[in-house]
Amino acid sequence: MSAAKTHPAVLLVHIGQLVTPQGTEPLRGPDLGKLEKMEDAAVLCVAGKIVSVGSTDAASRDPWVKQHRRGLHEIDCEGKLVLPGFVDSHTHPVFAQPRLVDFEKRIAGASYEEIAEAGGGIRSSITAVREASRAELSRQVLRALEFMAAQGSTTIEAKSGYGLDLESELKSLEAIREAARQFPGTVVPTLLAAHVVPPEFAHKREEYVRLICEEMIPQADERGLAWFVDVYCETGAFEADEAELIFTAAWQRNIAARLHVCQFTPTSLHSLLKFSPASVDHVDCVSEPDIELLAQSSTVATLLPASNYFLGLGSFPPARKLIDAGVAVALATDYNPGTAPTPSIPLALSLACTQMKMSPAEAIAAATLNGACALRLAETKGSLEAGKDADLAVFNAEDYRELPYWFGVNLCSMVVRNGYVWPPLEAGKKPAQDEDE
Repeated sequence: MSAAKTHPAVLLVHIGQLVTPQGTEPLRGPDLGKLEKMEDAAVLCVAGKIVSVGSTDAASRDPWVKQHRRGLHEIDCEGKLVLPGFVDSHTHPVFAQPRLVDFEKRIAGASYEEIAEAGGGIRSSITAVREASRAELSRQVLRALEFMAAQGSTTIEAKSGYGLDLESELKSLEAIREAARQFPGTVVPTLLAAHVVPPEFAHKREEYVRLICEEMIPQADERGLAWFVDVYCETGAFEADEAELIFTAAWQRNIAARLHVCQFTPTSLHSLLKFSPASVDHVDCVSEPDIELLAQSSTVATLLPASNYFLGLGSFPPARKLIDAGVAVALATDYNPGTAPTPSIPLALSLACTQMKMSPAEAIAAATLNGACALRLAETKGSLEAGKDADLAVFNAEDYRELPYWFGVNLCSMVVRNGYVWPPLEAGKKPAQDEDE
């Protein structure tokens, strides 16, 4: 989903350092750290697509640029860093309130049960979402999308999952669609009705799984509201056999699978990988045999270190083990009110480097091209190459390694989302003219 407007033609010149992965397949093993780098670079974007990537000198001599200069928005990047727009492939933006009770009580050492008794936990999010209007949720989602864009994200996956009844899950997906229509970037909607079993179904789990399979998935499909169906497969949430039932219902509707798994406790992936999920997310405690299976599959392992940080777990996803085994690895924020209230991919990059021992190059590839692969959008997203969507981010930095280095600092100064520049160019600013005019 993306906003539909008339696309301007944009030429970015004097890029100090342009850094990008290349291709349409996920990068694995040693290839994950291989990025193309150019100095004094230029990118020409026309009709929302990248037309050319090269030197500023070559762009100034391009016949098309000379012919169309009067209608071309030329942006002097003044030596700044340019990357592909980040692809945040795992977020939960449809909530009505932050979970401040959880935050405070967790700091004091409270257990999950104690937090729930105090009015916190996921139940507080369920109540708030059920009581909120679609318009209220849409405003919250759009606000979150803009927060993420301000950090350099141009493509964002957005899950439902805090309504957990038919009306509220559909309302959540509709809120995502309404927000996406106002957002110049790209939004990928995911049905996460299988987040946890809601309180009213606590003693009749089979009924809730049947509700997801027989009503939620069909109605989401008929309304065109979901590109993916996700399941949180974890102790206290859903079991593998329940996930299989839900994925079978999605497969019958030609909706692809995603999977939260192995965050806190191990789950065998053998039976679940037969559904070819686009991604398996968290995978903190994935087994050695399942790592081998992932390395042989097209499924991307999306790592979410911000949730480990916020929960104070003291351990992080096994990035090096996965990468060295040949698993395709992506990075995302896990933006949500309970365990990862951050819109910042740069924070995830820093955590990946400092806590998971990924190189800066590996982290950037994981948050761009491999993130696009986790959403099955790599034909159009994730790298700066002719023919792909005009999604890029400009940073107040000279070297790409500065992004994970300067943690807690937002260096993003501009994003281009499907060809649209933000912040907008100054009103009344004249396009660049030929030197001899």
